Amino acid sequence: MAIKKYKDDFILLVEAGFIAVNQADEDAALKLFKAAELLDPTNVLPKIGFGYLHLHKLELKQAVKYFEEVLDKDPHNDMAKAFMGLCLSMMPNTINKGEKILEQSMKSKDPLVKKMAGSAIDFVERFVKKNPGPAGKSE
Repeated sequence: MAIKKYKDDFILLVEAGFIAVNQADEDAALKLFKAAELLDPTNVLPKIGFGYLHLHKLELKQAVKYFEEVLDKDPHNDMAKAFMGLCLSMMPNTINKGEKILEQSMKSKDPLVKKMAGSAIDFVERFVKKNPGPAGKSE
């Protein structure tokens, strides 16, 4: 099949998908992650990419679903775990659960995951759990 000759482009497609998300190009990101998924349906990276896209759009429940799928297949995937912790920590009823996951992610061997988890914990402490303003109440 002709698709086999593109197997080596898998990582390139996934990386380009993450770049597209960061540039707010949802259409390109979806196409790139779907192409990567076609090349290697068993690899979890495209699913992390789809979750990352939903995280960027603050569609947190959808993002969590993708990260849970990844963790079902690969329970030790630190990247998916940290992203899921970030999502959960920004949802009103799961802040504490998200923080616990982020704290676990701080023990990752991957320095980038550690850094992201630390930044996420700081963000939650400073902005999500802060005292309520005059307009409302927060947890």
